[in-house]
Amino acid sequence: MRITRLQITDMRRYRDLDVTLAPGLTVVRGPNEAGKTTIQRALELVLTRKVTSGSADLEGLRPWDADPDARPVIAIDFEQEDEDRIRQGHLEKAFRGPKGHVRLDIDGETTTDPARADELVAELTGLPTEAFFRSTASIRHHEVNDLARDEAALRDRLQASISGADRGTSRAKKKLTSALGELNARGMKSPGRIKVAEDAVSQAQSALEIGEGALDQLEKDRAVLVHARDNRAEADAVLAERKAMLEKARTAERLIAERDAAQERFERYRNAVAVRDEIAALEDSHPSANALPVLRQIVLRLRNAEARIRELRAMLSDEVRVQYELGVPEPTWLPIAVVAVALMLVGVVTAIASELRVITVPLALPLGVVAVFVGIFVALFAFRQRGAASMFQRQKQMRDVEIDRRLRGRSQLEEELRLVESDTAQQLEAIDLPDLAAAEDLLTLEEDHVSRIDVLTGQLEGLVGREPSERLPELRDQAALEIEQKTHAIEAIGPIAREPRARERLEVEVRDAEGELERVRDEEANSRARLEANPVDAEQVAASAETVAVAREQLTLLRRRARVYETTLREIERAEQATMRTATRYLEKRMVADIERVTGGRYRRVRVDDKTLDISVMAPEKRDWVDVTTLSQGTLDIIYLAARLGLVRLVTGDRRPPLIFDDPFVTLDDGRAARALELLKDISRDFQVIYLTTSDRYDGAADAVVELPAPSDVDDFAEAEPAFADV
Repeated sequence: MRITRLQITDMRRYRDLDVTLAPGLTVVRGPNEAGKTTIQRALELVLTRKVTSGSADLEGLRPWDADPDARPVIAIDFEQEDEDRIRQGHLEKAFRGPKGHVRLDIDGETTTDPARADELVAELTGLPTEAFFRSTASIRHHEVNDLARDEAALRDRLQASISGADRGTSRAKKKLTSALGELNARGMKSPGRIKVAEDAVSQAQSALEIGEGALDQLEKDRAVLVHARDNRAEADAVLAERKAMLEKARTAERLIAERDAAQERFERYRNAVAVRDEIAALEDSHPSANALPVLRQIVLRLRNAEARIRELRAMLSDEVRVQYELGVPEPTWLPIAVVAVALMLVGVVTAIASELRVITVPLALPLGVVAVFVGIFVALFAFRQRGAASMFQRQKQMRDVEIDRRLRGRSQLEEELRLVESDTAQQLEAIDLPDLAAAEDLLTLEEDHVSRIDVLTGQLEGLVGREPSERLPELRDQAALEIEQKTHAIEAIGPIAREPRARERLEVEVRDAEGELERVRDEEANSRARLEANPVDAEQVAASAETVAVAREQLTLLRRRARVYETTLREIERAEQATMRTATRYLEKRMVADIERVTGGRYRRVRVDDKTLDISVMAPEKRDWVDVTTLSQGTLDIIYLAARLGLVRLVTGDRRPPLIFDDPFVTLDDGRAARALELLKDISRDFQVIYLTTSDRYDGAADAVVELPAPSDVDDFAEAEPAFADV
């Protein structure tokens, strides 16, 4: 069968779709959400699904914006190649549940009966059911992706492709397994029929044996009662003894804990006494007669004085005379300015008089203009001279001030130096040290001494907290006394106090003894109850014998039925295994050429296990067989595709259903993808191939390319809709 046209109405994103397909290789290309999977699903439905199906998945295929009563309608035009001619056909299915209808036209013959139409389509494709079609001729992208999840994925896919679509065998095996489970279940909550019958036989047999041996049992029960009373008395004595020993063990455990606590206190107080004595010794041996804060202040003053002395000496050693050049005369600018103003006035008056014809000299006007410009230049020169005169005055003032400051500052510095040196000598004399370096060393020793005292004080507080130091020896002696008392008490208890984990062992023994006592009490009560009941009844014994016979007959029938079911299931599985062997040998022959071609000759030998369907290839590096699950994802995809192609040839025989691939080459490199596409191109001579993809790299090899547009609707209601408050 080769589909030439596909029409889809009211299915997923397609309200109305009409595409033309090539008889050979058709590439259906489009971005995500363009509807490629919808096309694959539509072909699966129109070729295999009953139009009267009420499956819930059909409801999910209705477009989101469609009317509530809208349902998918799918139609195809196809060609069927027979030995003598090519037949034209048309198939249309409207999936409306019980109201669904179908129309199949082949060479003018029309069929509207759903069952008959499905039979004819199955004869044309060679794939009787939807499960068979999806497990062989229709490969979905997620099936290839799932192969990387675990080792069993490929095996499960091939198992489903070979036998999973055989619904009759699967249903029979499932029913037989369910029936055997119902018969042979051994659970307590839901026992099988055989176990129920066995229990009934056992109960009836027990009742019969009880009835027949009731009289003999009477004397035995009396002996059992006497024995039970003896056991109870013995259990009481054992329990009392174990409880007494347990009490001793608990007392010993408590005393040991108290002794350990006293030992810990003794060690703390002993260490505290040693620390206290060391602190006292340190307090009596300070390196400095002055307290640390006072010594710090003295050293700080000495440091500052030493720095000031160095600074003053440096200032006095760097003092120099201030010399200024006094022979330079002060620049004059006032006469020059008077001359400039006079020239500009003369020039202006001359120019004005020439214009008014007061002066009739021919060159009066040019001479006036020249006089004005000369006056301007002289004025600029006078302005510069004025600036120089101002600078001269400032320098003169600065010279006078600096001379006065230097004369007064040197005397002050010498006086300050004398005072600082006097104060330094007094400070060193006060601490009886020769210089600042000795004072620094003394400060370091005193700081280390005080720091050691602080550390020991903190250690002492960590050991005993705020406990008065004078009570530490008393507390240490009290802890030692308590250790001695607890030790004597533990020794008085006996060997049980020295046994490790004695309390836990005795608690277990006490619980066991209590349980044993309860058990023997129950035995005594049961023995007494049996004596008091004494259920001896001849009619009841006869009824029990009849019940045993009926129950045994029923159990025999159920066991015979279970054997028949097991034999049938075993024969079905044996036949299925034979089918698997045939399929695996066929696969090995058909897969080799395809795998060798796509992998460029890297893998030339394939082996398929009959029982597990595990696939192995001969690795050229190892020269040995390797499981395909250890290969790359791209190679695994190639092997899976080759296996599915071989299965299609096996299960369809001389029929040629369309092959639908959802981009199984997405993990292949460009070289393998090209060879794989050439393989599909060759396959398309026998089978129609419909290749769904998002890439345009396959367009060149396709007989036809169907390009699907991306969805264009966007959410433009976000601003118009009111914002919901957080809950």
